[in-house]
Amino acid sequence: MQDGRAASARASANLARLGIRGFRPSLAQASRQLETLRTPEGVAVPTNTLAELRRDMTRLCFVKQQIKEIETTRSKRLEQPARQGRNAMVHLLARVVGVETADMLVQEVFSRNLRDRKAVAGLTGAPNESGQKRRERGLAKAGNARVRRGMIQLAWGHLLHQKDGALAQWYRKRTADTRGGTRKTMIVALARKLLIALWRLATTGEAPAGLLLRPTAQ
Repeated sequence: MQDGRAASARASANLARLGIRGFRPSLAQASRQLETLRTPEGVAVPTNTLAELRRDMTRLCFVKQQIKEIETTRSKRLEQPARQGRNAMVHLLARVVGVETADMLVQEVFSRNLRDRKAVAGLTGAPNESGQKRRERGLAKAGNARVRRGMIQLAWGHLLHQKDGALAQWYRKRTADTRGGTRKTMIVALARKLLIALWRLATTGEAPAGLLLRPTAQ
């Protein structure tokens, strides 16, 4: 996915450098339109730049095809009649987060035999404890990088889409009168709490107070 975004960004940057805007490299017919592109002065795209654009768009097309295959395989697996075990967890979590995130969390985190909430939190956080004090230092690089990135994005989204939930209120209460740097630090703590809450939801069915669940898919 990141390779596809990088390829699209490079293509857009190359075109913007030439003054060409509004062209969308991700469109299916984009590669066929390259020859017709002109700069504001009416000049065709230089040969070397055109070749680079073609390489980036070929890479983007390949990544999109891979994503489509992954999504198709996942959909077939989740459509199986027996909704139990991992499938049941994914369907339940998908009522809170997207199915892609739900599947990632189940396959890479919740399917493991985690003894308690500390084991779950250890996948993302790197707290610094001294006596009675506990200070957040960021995300531990020894953990699952995909889970770390996913949970940080999910935490920001949680504040936007679950405003009345207990976790969102917890975050706002502790960041109401703080600087931007503190809010970014506290989002790490929110990500850990959210991961624990989703683990409990997936394994016991216990939902955090105020959490909105989408209707069950038929």
